[in-house]
Amino acid sequence: MNETKVKVVTADPSAIGLFGLAVITLVASSQKLGWTSGVSLVLPWAIFLGASAQLLACLKDFQHNNTFGATAFGGYAFFWYSMGFAWLIQNGVFGQKLASSVDGKQLGMAFIAYLIFTLFMTIGAMETHKVLFIIFVLIDLLFIGLSLSTFGIMAKFGHNLAAWSELILSIMSFYGSAAAVLNNHFGRVFLPVGKPFGIFKK
Repeated sequence: MNETKVKVVTADPSAIGLFGLAVITLVASSQKLGWTSGVSLVLPWAIFLGASAQLLACLKDFQHNNTFGATAFGGYAFFWYSMGFAWLIQNGVFGQKLASSVDGKQLGMAFIAYLIFTLFMTIGAMETHKVLFIIFVLIDLLFIGLSLSTFGIMAKFGHNLAAWSELILSIMSFYGSAAAVLNNHFGRVFLPVGKPFGIFKK
């Protein structure tokens, strides 16, 4: 019996995923740096750009059989959904009883979990391209800062580390998104992203 394989071609979803990451980290870092205040208008960008845009990229990367990309975008999409939900709880949207019983250390444990996730994803990013590797290193620094700040260990240093790494992360994510769009659109290297390190892949 003859077997016919049909290849379904879909566009690279990394541009929209990185754009979503860039927008939410820019907005969130502005609050950490004291340029803006509160999380009321961070929430929409967390839900729609940080979470939903990356979830869309995740689902499309699954179609590409890209385990790394799908796991990365999916993992951070659900992080931003969770952060949005946490902010809603903290601000009493689900009642003062729930808000009053918040234990910030539980959020700190989640940051540590995401730091562990990001560390092994950083190794994978080394064999994608250097811009993505830098993005993951900055996410590592962000979660280190968030963990320190949340647990009150060198809290000021941790807060500043989280704030500035998140801002630089946003800038690098904008660059990565632009490179993904323009390099594909023009069919040539319009914005260089750097070759993989070539350490781990055969």
